[in-house]
Amino acid sequence: LARDLPDPRAPRYASLAAEEVLSLCDITGGGAFVLCTSVRMMRALAQECRATLVDRGHRVFVQGEAPKAKLLELFRESGDAVLFATSSFWEGIDVPGNALRLVIIDKLPFQVPSDPLVQARCADLEERGGKPFMDLLVPAAALSLKQGFGRLIRSTKDIGLVAILDSRVVKKGYGRVFLDSLPPASRCHSLDEARAFWDSVAAQ
Repeated sequence: LARDLPDPRAPRYASLAAEEVLSLCDITGGGAFVLCTSVRMMRALAQECRATLVDRGHRVFVQGEAPKAKLLELFRESGDAVLFATSSFWEGIDVPGNALRLVIIDKLPFQVPSDPLVQARCADLEERGGKPFMDLLVPAAALSLKQGFGRLIRSTKDIGLVAILDSRVVKKGYGRVFLDSLPPASRCHSLDEARAFWDSVAAQ
C-alpha cells in the first residue's frame, strides 16, 4: 500500500508511480501485471518504464501491441516479463504459477463520472435518498479492485505481491471499504517491507 505517493490526480503522479513500478519489478524480478484504469496512464507508465525494464533483462508487453491471447501466451512463456494493461486484463485472466508474481494497480478503479449510464444511476439513487458515492461508486470500485487483486492468486501454491499505488486507499475514510473487500493478506507500507516479505517467501 503505497501511502507516500501523491493523489493519482496530481501532476507528478505518473513519474513517481513509474519509479515505484521499477522498484517493485526489481524486488520480484519481473513476472508482473501493471493494471491501469486508463489507456493514457497505461501508455505513460509503459513509456517511462520500458527502456529500464529491457535493460534489466525483462520483456515488456503493452496491451494493444498484439492480440490479448498472444500477449498472455508470450507472458507465460517469458517467466519474468512485465505486461502493461487496462480493464480487459482485470478479470477472466488466468496465469497460475511463478510467471505472475506481482500485480501493480495504478489507481482505485472508480467508474468514469461523466459516463451517461453512471450519471443516470447516480441521479436515480439521489432521487431515492441515497448517496451515490458511498452507495454506488465505492462498492463498484471495490468489486473491480478485488477482481484485479484476484489475478495474482490462482491456486493454493501461488505466492506474490499486490501493490496498490493509489494512496487514497489508506488516506481516505472510504479506503477501508476497499481493504475489507480483499482476501486476507500481509500488508506492507514501504518498499523495504515489500522486499523483506518477498525475500522471506521466495526462500521457502
